[in-house]
Amino acid sequence: MQPVAYNDSEFLDSDEARPLRILAEYLEPLRRFQAQNVQDTVVFFGSARISSRERADSELDGLMRRLAGSAAPESEQHLALGRKAVEWSRYYEEARELAKLLTEWSLGLGSANHRFVVTSGGGPGIMEAANRGAQEAGGKTIGLNIKLPFEQGPNPYITDGLHFEFHYFFMRKFWFAYMAKALVIFPGGFGTLDEMFEILTLMQTEKLAKQIQIVLYGAEYWDRILDLQPMLEWGAISKADLQLLQRADTPQQAFEVLKAHLVKYHLEPTTVADLKTPAIAKTND
Repeated sequence: MQPVAYNDSEFLDSDEARPLRILAEYLEPLRRFQAQNVQDTVVFFGSARISSRERADSELDGLMRRLAGSAAPESEQHLALGRKAVEWSRYYEEARELAKLLTEWSLGLGSANHRFVVTSGGGPGIMEAANRGAQEAGGKTIGLNIKLPFEQGPNPYITDGLHFEFHYFFMRKFWFAYMAKALVIFPGGFGTLDEMFEILTLMQTEKLAKQIQIVLYGAEYWDRILDLQPMLEWGAISKADLQLLQRADTPQQAFEVLKAHLVKYHLEPTTVADLKTPAIAKTND
């Protein structure tokens, strides 16, 4: 017996049904956000390759034991990478601490809805650190994962019911932007830069009707990677565009920047509509 169209898996997986799959990646997350009274988010971006300090130390210790006595040039290269991983692990621990500070503060707001919920891409590295810190503070935390052929499984710190799996990158990016009131950009690679510049472009072109704060975390890394001054000198961006990014080097410093922005633009005053409409953010359609 032929199934009805909405139960026909062959049809739902077909090219013709692509609009339905796209719509599902809007409606299904929306339903869950509303069910859990999630009003808005603060998004953490950063490398999936950054480990916790505990794991980085353990892996370096194991590497040193395996390579003990070896004089091969590649051995020293491996050790250098292991030491760099330990150095880089500070960003995992600082993302974890910042997420904890932000969540503890948001839980004390007394809102009927869950405000400024820490959100990540749901995977390892900085994403795991952010979800972990929020969970340790006792708050909800969101993971917007993407199905890829080589990575990434969800980390274990995402709140039950708030782990999402996306097929379409653009729908995942939509949910990053749609509910965000602020972004924190930790050291990362192409994916981190892609996500950051997408939001910057939406802000620059006034496609976002809300005020979003972007915090660029880690001057030691970003000052070498991201020098926007030549773009200003060539006239590709304006001086005001440089103000879209605020920099921070400690969890407490980043937290103060975030708190000042969130209080000024998203808590004073809190409108009746804000309290009654979880998971709905206005955009310039």
